[in-house]
Amino acid sequence: MSISSIANRDRIAFVQACWHRDIVDRLRDSFETEFNRLNDKQIDFIEVPGALEIPLHCKALADTGKYAGIVAAGLVVDGGIYRHDFVASTVIDNLMRVQIDTGVAIFSAVLTPHHFHASEEHHAFFKEHFILKGKEAAEACSATLEQLATL
Repeated sequence: MSISSIANRDRIAFVQACWHRDIVDRLRDSFETEFNRLNDKQIDFIEVPGALEIPLHCKALADTGKYAGIVAAGLVVDGGIYRHDFVASTVIDNLMRVQIDTGVAIFSAVLTPHHFHASEEHHAFFKEHFILKGKEAAEACSATLEQLATL
């Protein structure tokens, strides 16, 4: 199947990890608003427990043949043990693998801040930051799918 025929499908999926939902929901809402302004594809929203579950769900969704693209969203933070770098790297590496293996465009909004603390100040900052990142992900998704549809 050609990339252009995949990109012309009428749906995208948005896969969201539920850790730090209060922050990641802001990205999802911002993405939805901006994407709907830019593109007429329908969005299916899927929630998974955490970031490590995102690549498997993306692969399963890509394999259905329904989606032009899949957006992955999550927040991976340093919880005091040196695990967040491993998690973030594993998720991003496998999202790229899904994209290459299936030909379905994958867009990552899985973010890993260097300094995240449970303080109200950090939560407020990242809630605002994720609004911007949702808009940027929508712009990238829409533009890329339009480009791929012309190949």
